[in-house]
Amino acid sequence: MGYSSLAACVADLEQNGHLVRIKEEVDPYLEMAAIHMRVYDVKGPALFFERIKGSKYPAVSNLFGTLDRSRFMFRDSLDHVKKLVDVKMNPMSVLKKPLSYVGSSMTALGALPWKKRTNAPILYGQTTISELPQVVNWPMDGGAFVTMPQVYSEDVTQPGIMHANLGMYRIQLSGNDYIPDKEIGLHYQLHRGIGVHQTKANALGKPLKVSIFVGGPPSHPLSAVMPLPEGLSEMIFAGALGNRRFRYFYDEEGFCISADADFVITGTVYPNENKPEGPFGDHIGYYSLTHPFPLMKVHKVYHRKNPIWSFTVVGRPPQEDTSFGALIHEITGAAIPQEINGLHAVHAVDAAGVHPLLFAIGSERYTPYQKTERPQELLTIANQILGKNQLSLAKYLFIASYADDPALDIHDVPGFLSHMLERIDWTRDVHFQTNTTIDTLDYTGDGLNAGSKVVFAAVGTPQYQLVKELPAGINLPQPFVHAKIALPGIMVVDGAGFTNYEQEAGIIEQWTKQISNDQLRGIRLIIIADDAGFTADTDDNLVWVAFTRSNPAYDIYGVDSFTQFKHWGCLGPLIIDARTKPHHAPALIKDPAVERRIDRLGEKGASLHGII
Repeated sequence: MGYSSLAACVADLEQNGHLVRIKEEVDPYLEMAAIHMRVYDVKGPALFFERIKGSKYPAVSNLFGTLDRSRFMFRDSLDHVKKLVDVKMNPMSVLKKPLSYVGSSMTALGALPWKKRTNAPILYGQTTISELPQVVNWPMDGGAFVTMPQVYSEDVTQPGIMHANLGMYRIQLSGNDYIPDKEIGLHYQLHRGIGVHQTKANALGKPLKVSIFVGGPPSHPLSAVMPLPEGLSEMIFAGALGNRRFRYFYDEEGFCISADADFVITGTVYPNENKPEGPFGDHIGYYSLTHPFPLMKVHKVYHRKNPIWSFTVVGRPPQEDTSFGALIHEITGAAIPQEINGLHAVHAVDAAGVHPLLFAIGSERYTPYQKTERPQELLTIANQILGKNQLSLAKYLFIASYADDPALDIHDVPGFLSHMLERIDWTRDVHFQTNTTIDTLDYTGDGLNAGSKVVFAAVGTPQYQLVKELPAGINLPQPFVHAKIALPGIMVVDGAGFTNYEQEAGIIEQWTKQISNDQLRGIRLIIIADDAGFTADTDDNLVWVAFTRSNPAYDIYGVDSFTQFKHWGCLGPLIIDARTKPHHAPALIKDPAVERRIDRLGEKGASLHGII
């Protein structure tokens, strides 16, 4: 739909049964987030918070909470936008089927940003940072954060909206050492467009002008998280998806202003001026800790008449950003595979916190004249995946051959892992990258942004039969004696509290020498965990624990392991030590008292009766 504002979207959703108003006063400190998560978990409606303690502005969340609701919001434009993205990826498709793209071409032409200041709704009034809803999601968060921002910056060497970047980077509004109403924190990670802009500004000794848009038509925040093909502007995409050109202008100080936003915060980032930002409960399921990040000095806070604050909750998947991901996949389809020759599919596993774990399927085309008996092209494809934008932040990459099973599904976690474990040769098919970069939010490495990666590649027919139950009479030596089967071929064992790598490496190596390989027949992967019962309970728990609590180069061991000509491998099962380490960030835990307080909203006569 061509929504002119967030309010128009809210009205449309409410009229069609996709939104519920919460009339009771709620506390932005933990309560709003807890309500959001409770409703998201049951695939409930979007939420409009009418009365927020400490703020005169209402708020909305869970707009993108289900794929069906997202499709409803963009029901008039989604198909055209899919074709627009396809054209950017594959222009030959236009030549092959020109009539199929007529409507999409008109959509693109009508989506060019429109510089328009006259009667811009955003100029209705101004406010301060402290008057905004101070939403805090998790008990240990360092302050209130903007969790659904659209952060706008321009290239100082190529100014103008067509070379601008619109991204979703978290903004800390309060806490730490920020001067209230004058300073806020700007957190962005590796491989983000704004980083290129700040680097160029720093080199010239210039401040970087930044505008933070909140609210506006729903196509705007979605455009800020889209992995768009190079050359396709986020503002054009927002106009195409929203059936309404992105309206903007520059204020007297030279800041770009989104005319249709509900709020716009303008400010400057000066070279080498940082302040501690965080902690913050993040999408891997842990807190990102306090680190120096760019300091943004606030200039103005604009708002439209009757503005609506937009927010979401970030935490262990699935959350609303999971649903964002489903919509992005629907729009982009096979975008990344088209950019890497031989790649059929790649999937960042949401349950594992997205960045830690990738599943991929590729072709083996190098030697069609002989039977493929070991990964060849798969390794070339793997290197390209780990060099591609945010995919380069992954720690674990499992890659399979398309020819071995054309029906293999990268979204089927148990099925994909079983396919790999039936085929992979641990003596040959484990390939490490050490002392490299990982996600800023991942604390399993040996420093911020620092860690290791591993590629597991498998081709050929099944070579191993996987057990689905613990082998009869299994008798594991101390100290890892309690075991459960999580998935076929995957055994989880309880481990005592982790001390340090020097001591634990010796313990694990000694344990592997005492294991009888005969007892482990059909077990290909062993996970050492703090709680085997929890880890083995669900597929989501398994991948979350195994891949968010381990650093490949440090935490992978093996039964009968060896190093030959710089290559590591093992004859028996591979082992991942996924216990919590002293340097890891704390896991996110909900506040029980807050959970009990929000039960009131589900009582008879309350706003969420019948929903929670």
